[in-house]
Amino acid sequence: MPYKALKCRLDAGEIVLLDGGTGTELQLRGAQMDPAAWCGPATLENESLLVEIHRDYIGAGAQVITANTFASSRLMLNGAGFGDRVEEINRRAVEAALQAREISPDVVVAGSLSHMAPVGGGTDVIDLALLPSADAISDAFHELAGVLKASGCEMIILEMMYNPTRIQAALEAVLATGLPIWFGFSARRAADGTVISFDQHEEIALSDVVATIPASGIDAAGPMHTGSDMISSALEETKRGFDGALMAYPDSGHFEMPDWQFEEKMTAERYQRYCSEWLSAGAQIIGGCCGLTIEHIKAAGRARDAVSRS
Repeated sequence: MPYKALKCRLDAGEIVLLDGGTGTELQLRGAQMDPAAWCGPATLENESLLVEIHRDYIGAGAQVITANTFASSRLMLNGAGFGDRVEEINRRAVEAALQAREISPDVVVAGSLSHMAPVGGGTDVIDLALLPSADAISDAFHELAGVLKASGCEMIILEMMYNPTRIQAALEAVLATGLPIWFGFSARRAADGTVISFDQHEEIALSDVVATIPASGIDAAGPMHTGSDMISSALEETKRGFDGALMAYPDSGHFEMPDWQFEEKMTAERYQRYCSEWLSAGAQIIGGCCGLTIEHIKAAGRARDAVSRS
């Protein structure tokens, strides 16, 4: 199983490269984003494009590729009219990643599970009026986690964790699969400049999010889908509450449902400098999230290689 070898590399202190954004890369290459469910339903009409994207990330050096399942839990697909196709959409997303991995069998295929819920049009803010009940949320997470495992994912990455209540439901679901788990949380700045949880409806201390990480069962944790200028602070907070492998993969741009806005996209050269900073701070896993591309993952590889030579 490729994950066992990957875990040995982490335990030995090696640096591992994640892929970059998948949903935003689909958008860049012409796939239509759904007005209610963003990139989740795009899998149905773009499987060959997904395979191409995953292969491009592998070619750039990614050792972990992430299936296009971030926005495809029932929480998102019901409102888009795809509630009866949850299993199909997620299975086909995983199959695209597995097909891409055939060119490099050592690459690990991860499933993404977020606690994304319906978002207001033209914003990046969850519409609380559309937030399902706690039981429905739990059921959706267990359903998705089960599909990811059954479809062949070798690990699950919890992505964009920031709300402690929904985090607990997501953790319960993924830990029940018995698969290896990585924990990615997201942050923003408060009015006073403090780095806090990404939650848009209340100010939640980042330490409260880190505190939700279980004492066992999580192999790696760290900030993702977070501005690069906040990653170092978030890594320091992670170290205070977690002693496993650290990861960092930022975004670049911003979201206005249903499209990612790529204005002022970070250059690969600037991203490489940030990666060097995070590696110096102890990060072992680096990659990219929304808005970051193949060229950014190549830059992450250059940052890794520079550390290896020093």
